[in-house]
Amino acid sequence: MSTESKNQESTPTQPAAENAPTQRVVSLTEPAQVEVRRLLEVEKKEGLRLGIKGGGCSGLSYLLEFTEHREGDTVLDYEGFRVFLDKKSTIYLAGVTLDFEAGLNGKGFRFQNPHATNTCGCGESFSL
Repeated sequence: MSTESKNQESTPTQPAAENAPTQRVVSLTEPAQVEVRRLLEVEKKEGLRLGIKGGGCSGLSYLLEFTEHREGDTVLDYEGFRVFLDKKSTIYLAGVTLDFEAGLNGKGFRFQNPHATNTCGCGESFSL
């Protein structure tokens, strides 16, 4: 075996996964983060809970509330606050982006779910 091939064999390589950017289960846009920080000041709560529940026009509805950490929650740290997801909701919310819009059509949080196959007109329920 040549010296060159020995050197190539003994040089460790990093798996591609280590070089991949870390992705969050749920993402919040900058406007959503600003509004969450503002509302947490008013509500005097530890963080924001995002979840799903059965019901609504399309089968599942989004849940958004200001609350405390619960045992078993998936916790996402953002600058100045935390987002809590229960185990069941984590599966359904993977890849979702929470946005906050303030405009002529009203203001509020909007869920952008790339996996939803059907959504209702108000955007508060979905199906997969």
